[in-house]
Amino acid sequence: MKDILINFLKDTFSFDPQSPLLFTQHYFWVFFLFVFAVFSLLHNKVLMRNTFLFFVSVFFYYKTSGWFTLILIFSTFFNYLDGFLIHRSKSGGGKLSWLIIGLLVNLFPLCYFKYSYFFSDMVKDLFGVDIPVFNVFAWVGNQIAGEPVFSVSKILLPVGISFYTFQCISYLMDIFREKVEPVKNIFNFGFYVTFFPQLVAGPIVRASSFIPQIYKKYFLTRRQFGIAVFWILNGLAKKIILSDYIAVNFVDRVFENPTMYTGFENLVALFGYSLQVYADFSGYTDIAIGVAMLMGFYLQQNFNSPYKATNPGGFWKRWHISLSKWLQDYLYIPLGGNRTASFGTYACILTISLVGTILSGSIWVAVILITISLIVTINCYKYPEKKKNLTSNMNRLNTMLLGGLWHGASWNFMIWGGLNGIGMIVYRFWKDWDVYIRTAVIGSITIICLTVAYLFPAPVWNIAFVWAGVIFIGTFIRMIYNLLGGKSPLSKLEMCWAVFQTFVFITWTRLFFRAGSNLDPAEANEKAWDTATNMVAQIGGTWDCSLIPSIISGYSNVFLLIVLGMIIHWLPENFKRRYRIWFTNMPLPVMAVLVVVFVFVIYQFITADLQQFIYFQF
Repeated sequence: MKDILINFLKDTFSFDPQSPLLFTQHYFWVFFLFVFAVFSLLHNKVLMRNTFLFFVSVFFYYKTSGWFTLILIFSTFFNYLDGFLIHRSKSGGGKLSWLIIGLLVNLFPLCYFKYSYFFSDMVKDLFGVDIPVFNVFAWVGNQIAGEPVFSVSKILLPVGISFYTFQCISYLMDIFREKVEPVKNIFNFGFYVTFFPQLVAGPIVRASSFIPQIYKKYFLTRRQFGIAVFWILNGLAKKIILSDYIAVNFVDRVFENPTMYTGFENLVALFGYSLQVYADFSGYTDIAIGVAMLMGFYLQQNFNSPYKATNPGGFWKRWHISLSKWLQDYLYIPLGGNRTASFGTYACILTISLVGTILSGSIWVAVILITISLIVTINCYKYPEKKKNLTSNMNRLNTMLLGGLWHGASWNFMIWGGLNGIGMIVYRFWKDWDVYIRTAVIGSITIICLTVAYLFPAPVWNIAFVWAGVIFIGTFIRMIYNLLGGKSPLSKLEMCWAVFQTFVFITWTRLFFRAGSNLDPAEANEKAWDTATNMVAQIGGTWDCSLIPSIISGYSNVFLLIVLGMIIHWLPENFKRRYRIWFTNMPLPVMAVLVVVFVFVIYQFITADLQQFIYFQF
């Protein structure tokens, strides 16, 4: 009995890197039931409740990330003190100084863990000096432990460090801008920073929206309870049925070795990944929103049917809304937004050009980037009337490029961010043209792509021609409609076509995102580029269409889930709202039975070990 108890306590309070505490794990729900039981006894004692949830959240993070929890604790205490120092400084210079110190302290661990390998490779490429990566935090931990517990030769990324770092930065920035006042009690502040449902993958919670909630007494209506349960089930279904099943049984296999699969399989895997990454990340936030709501706290919507967007800019207003809004408020607007270019705008251009050159290892990349930068800069000063438009586009591109580099110091991430930025800029011009100019432009591009593909055969030009041709067909049909005297716009058809084009564009940019997202930072750059180029070669190469029926038959379950998942995603919001209301209004006994059945069905789709959430990497 004693041994059983010891083993139980050991399993409960020790960190197992092979089995972190995930929302999809059965023992997370045992953990949550315990937390909720204690919470129910403390729910109206605000400070005691918040203190309890603070320690619970720290324990949750420990079970997810191990001794990286010490960084989270340090971040909590430092930002609590720095917030007071910013607020109490009487001079603007004093406020700014403490803000800069806070930003540097917050960004140092993030940059250290995410970009150490990049800087090591950069020094090697530029100066030929091989500097081995040294894990300072592991070394300190070994000194404290008195034995080599942690490896000092490898840097592992702490789970969720980007999200709680961004949350702390927004807190300090809002105090500096006098939008909020600092939280007076350390435990209340610790609860705000570490609240476990959203701790490791968002949404990024703003102080102005969440801090007022921590002082309120618990309140949950019958309807809110039903909504919370619905979001939890919805998130589990997205993660286990859609994301994990598609990934394990198809997408991961293709991306691991694209050359072993046909062009059709590579293409379907690429589109399958678009569904996978959405289902994975939105599934996490759905569960987080539901769990938080059961405890009376309300997190913001983080996804709003992003694949219904009609343009790239609209997509980013619907995708990971908390991060997109954070980048807008604390990066895009400070750079100048849509008003003008700041010193930071040009500094970003120079830095990104340097990074791009180093990552590519090509002098031609440097020439192209410098040329583009010079053209934009000269035009800003030579044509003042165009400066606002040019600088706003520069700020958009900088924001997306830095957003790409935020995901990791990889050439692939930079391409992904850059393509999204270019897509947003191109659309700003595209929407201002009438259908005749659009047809002429895209028709010319299609002819150019066809000519280049004929003269210089290469898979990438084949893909470019097909993609341009698809856009041309849609635009040409719209032009013919106008020439025939069509009066009423084809609003619904045009909207569907715009949604389709945006979805395809976003999916293709994800080729570069996925290629490097699951790799060791020490080797991500080269392997990710090889994966991306191999997939392009397979997709843009010669297809054996006779194999397609057998491929569909062999992966029938996967393909069916991909199609079904996209159909559900594209259902009208009114229809989705109806079945949410239907679920929330059913009698509790019926709801309980339905939950049990639904959970049982969900977990039948597990075909391998439960997969970690994709955004744990960032």
